[in-house]
Amino acid sequence: MRTGLILSFVLMLMVWAWPQSTDAADRHADYYYPKPVTSETYKARASTLAEASRRQRIGFVTHVTNSMIQNNPYPAGYAVFAKGANAEKMIIVGLSDSRYNTLYRMRGLLANLTAVARVSPMFKDAHMEDFYTFLDLLKMMGFKKVTVTDGKSFSHRINVE
Repeated sequence: MRTGLILSFVLMLMVWAWPQSTDAADRHADYYYPKPVTSETYKARASTLAEASRRQRIGFVTHVTNSMIQNNPYPAGYAVFAKGANAEKMIIVGLSDSRYNTLYRMRGLLANLTAVARVSPMFKDAHMEDFYTFLDLLKMMGFKKVTVTDGKSFSHRINVE
């Protein structure tokens, strides 16, 4: 009996100490997007601003969405939203089968979002509109992860550091 108790304790410690994969800890996978099979780490050239907050991240996502809806006569091609306890995870979901269904197309979308971000007051005030990217802006605002997906079969995770 004592050997069984010790074995149970050791197994419990192994399960507790076993490193969790990012997929296992991602409660949004299989709900908003398929589990990412590829990932990368973006080393931002910017630092997180001291005043970055959950409220600002949600406000930013709301602003991007409203701008997309108000300034475009066509239906939106993608949705952007923030998730996580502190809204530190951005999710970008393609909304049609013919767009944003590869990593290269998603990188093209991120390049377009960089162009939009460069005219934002945050970039202009810092006089860095020709240096930082959209991912740098996300770092400044305190986002830590970006998941891009076609909403059907493709997902890619970008860890922003």
